[in-house]
Amino acid sequence: MPYWLMKSEPDVLSAATLQRLRQARWDGVRNYQARNFLRNMQADELFFFYHSSCPQPGIAGIGRIVRTAYPDPSALDPHGPYFDARASAEKNPWSAVDVEFVEAFSDIIGLARLRSIPELAQLPLLQKGSRLSVMPVEAGEWAAVLALR
Repeated sequence: MPYWLMKSEPDVLSAATLQRLRQARWDGVRNYQARNFLRNMQADELFFFYHSSCPQPGIAGIGRIVRTAYPDPSALDPHGPYFDARASAEKNPWSAVDVEFVEAFSDIIGLARLRSIPELAQLPLLQKGSRLSVMPVEAGEWAAVLALR
């Protein structure tokens, strides 16, 4: 089963908020490669929930995909932050998935700690210039991160 890492700014959607809500739509992805990864996700696949653009970036927990990709409605909301004037109800290039909470880590696993693990050397998150908000995680990388919690 493929594994994933998905980034969100905690003030937009945090692991704690997902825990409270139980389920949420993961939307607003506006990079074609990240969107394609969303489109490859299948129900029941797991992802690391990564907090980004915050005082303590890092992996905060685990979520699960509960609904596969569908047209992202946030692209059609002219008052929303993810509006895309090129998108329409008939032709929406963006996708969203629905996710559910699985687990919160007692401590966020920060970038410095992730970088110190040799098994994670090829993790896309740790590659120079990698800014994707959605990316695959290999099974060995998944296990190495789980060993850190």
